Amino acid sequence: MPESQAHALARAAELLAQADGLIVTAGAGMGVDSGLPDFRGSAGFWRAYPALQQAGLAFEDVASPHTFTHEPRLAWGFYGHRLQLYRSTVPHAGFQVLQRWGARLQHGAWVFTSNVDGQFQKAGFAPRRLAECHGSIHWLQCTECEALPWPADALAVNVDEARCRWLGPLPSCPHCGALARPNILMFGDGAWREERTQAQLGALQQALAGMRRPVVVELGAGSAIPSVRHFGHRVLLEHDGRLVRINPRESAVPSALDVGLPMGAAAALADLDAALQT
Repeated sequence: MPESQAHALARAAELLAQADGLIVTAGAGMGVDSGLPDFRGSAGFWRAYPALQQAGLAFEDVASPHTFTHEPRLAWGFYGHRLQLYRSTVPHAGFQVLQRWGARLQHGAWVFTSNVDGQFQKAGFAPRRLAECHGSIHWLQCTECEALPWPADALAVNVDEARCRWLGPLPSCPHCGALARPNILMFGDGAWREERTQAQLGALQQALAGMRRPVVVELGAGSAIPSVRHFGHRVLLEHDGRLVRINPRESAVPSALDVGLPMGAAAALADLDAALQT
């Protein structure tokens, strides 16, 4: 291990040892080590969905309320496949490392994530300690009525993966029978029901108010869609927090008091866990 990396790990371990609360902020890079596809750029998206490459459709084209209105079987083909994928994915060992760290701290671990995959809950994090700023694929909402979002647990996925098309009856609202869609903030989305996310954010803000030495561990969150980074920086500014940024491509940090690790999430968490135990 290079001396500079060992020094950075030791400094990050020192920050964590002094913290009274852990704020995990996670982007798409957190799920890549569990085998989930990387949608960064059209190339990564099309590798996962070749049928959409053949149709010349980018992620932004499919992940849109417009597609649910005009091509619902295509939209549900894409989201149905993702739902099935996330249901079957096993979270990598780094999730358990974060849980162990949180268990040792006065205020525990809290999560702010742009991921809609539900991997933190699947790994055992308490749902009340999560804020999913873009919603969750494991919840549904109606495209027509004002019904509150409901769990997607009972939804049976039936997708032609080669054509990226939903087969059989489309998911519908149990209240009015209209087309259902995932409770996810999409591109150009003015109809997203954000009640769940707002309640989650309220609980997270209340927890932060009680912390005196929070440490933000940011995992795989880039600057292209900076929701996660913006929240982490607010913790630094408003709660006197410190930052450990884990990102193989964008690891620069705002000050010399923070630590950047140019690594993948699972490897960095394993090395950092070892450094904490020395």
